[in-house]
Amino acid sequence: MHFPAPSVFLLVLPLLAASCASPQKHFYMLTAEGPAPSGAGAGKGTGIGVGPVSVAGYLDRPNLVFQETDNQLAISESNRWAGDLAENITRVTAANLGHILGTGNVRVYPWDSDTGLNYQVSLDILHLHGGTDGNAVLDASWRVYALPSRQLAASRSWSGTEPMRKDGYSELASAQSRLLARLAREIAAGMR
Repeated sequence: MHFPAPSVFLLVLPLLAASCASPQKHFYMLTAEGPAPSGAGAGKGTGIGVGPVSVAGYLDRPNLVFQETDNQLAISESNRWAGDLAENITRVTAANLGHILGTGNVRVYPWDSDTGLNYQVSLDILHLHGGTDGNAVLDASWRVYALPSRQLAASRSWSGTEPMRKDGYSELASAQSRLLARLAREIAAGMR
């Protein structure tokens, strides 16, 4: 019986290990339409607290989700959120609202005190995924409470689709970011 030379075995071993490795993972995050005012005016303006934000159970995972049929979802193992999805939505919504309303006085949940806040915005994200029709989908319900009384000032449901301009999970995250910007404009209009 003939065995390969030790040097050949040492060359083949890394190739075998590489072929058994899991696929490379890609990480994505949602982004705001524009920054909230900063600098000297950062703590001035209408005070807005954003949160809590809840996400539907099928979204409460690190993986991006794509709807393949009416009743079937694909969970991508190699395309993941760079952090907690609900926290990312909270921060993006806070930045979007600050940008739209021209205030740098925006906080994310949980905050220490309501002092300086005029409103609290809470969100329930019911759907946030891509579809085979080439669109990203967002369904959400939102509530605005006047502070400090915590009286409900506005409450609505909102649904939107946003075309993905090209294929890929990076574009899915971009389209979902555009949807969150549209949702923030709807919330801002309800606060005026």
